[in-house]
Amino acid sequence: MPSIREVAERAGVSLGTVSNVLNHPELVAEETRQRVQRIIDELGFVRNGSARQLRAGRSLYIGLVVLDVANPFFTEVARGVEDVASEAGYVVILCNSDDSSEREAHYLRVLEEQRAHGVLITPVLDDPTHLYRLRKRGISVVLLDRPSRQPDLCSVAVDDVHGGELAAEHLLAQGHERIAFVNGPHSIRQCADRLEGVQRAVRATGADPAQVVLEVARPFLNAREGERAVEQILSVSEAERPTAIFCANDLLALGVMRGLTRRGFAIPRDFALVGYDDVDFAGMLSTPLTSVRQPKYQLGRSAAELLLDEADHPSTHEHRQLTYQPELIVRESSSYRRPQRSRLTRPPVSPASP
Repeated sequence: MPSIREVAERAGVSLGTVSNVLNHPELVAEETRQRVQRIIDELGFVRNGSARQLRAGRSLYIGLVVLDVANPFFTEVARGVEDVASEAGYVVILCNSDDSSEREAHYLRVLEEQRAHGVLITPVLDDPTHLYRLRKRGISVVLLDRPSRQPDLCSVAVDDVHGGELAAEHLLAQGHERIAFVNGPHSIRQCADRLEGVQRAVRATGADPAQVVLEVARPFLNAREGERAVEQILSVSEAERPTAIFCANDLLALGVMRGLTRRGFAIPRDFALVGYDDVDFAGMLSTPLTSVRQPKYQLGRSAAELLLDEADHPSTHEHRQLTYQPELIVRESSSYRRPQRSRLTRPPVSPASP
């Protein structure tokens, strides 16, 4: 690998001039800059970023640890993070914990070893112990899409309890008396909060949530688990079967829609359906999906701004816990008010595709 010294010798300039071409090209005369750049290209010189960071005493990397990189919600969040990081000269390292605390711990160790400038994380569990270890190393941490219980730990989140309320109130207002809530593990804070919101909306009507809400808990928040939840919903006797389904995210709702369609049911004729997140595909489905919208891009931007402020200005930084409000976007999937139960007959069941 050619060195910066070889570049300087071939170009007939000092090491400082080569350094300026790489870092402050505006300080170098145009003719000299072009000559040095031509030598760099001919030799295939690539500067050692690790050594540069070591000399500067700070990393140019920001870690972003999310629950599921396949979820379009996190794609939009990551765009917000990356835009802020890029404007400030940082590179984002995206890590997918896949809802696994072991994978999350592995990535946090890697980011700690690399002395990341900061870490944005949607944690699998609600235990901040491992995050404080990073902070002791001088690595700033901000919770993303998760409210902080600690006043000295910044966070950016959405009021998921209110989001659950919005979805349930919408379905209850249409006359649905039994609602299935397809949820993920309660260890994930968002799942527990959205369930609490559903129960709160039911209690506000004077009804007992246990009599109205059928929770269908799945181990993961993806479309495959949504489709598997359909069998559990349909196994309930017809007299007790829910007439509406609310899913903890849009991927689950997509799986539920696919599972119902394969079995001969139609949305919203047979079941009203509501998702959560309002990802890009929600309004593009053959039956557009009603969903609780989160300000995904803004979540990412705000979290990155808090992180860089804490990392770059530790003496003046004020820890903040930002909470955004969700919005219900009503579309065709929940627009039909279900007729009386006695009029509903289950269509013939066709075999599901493998």
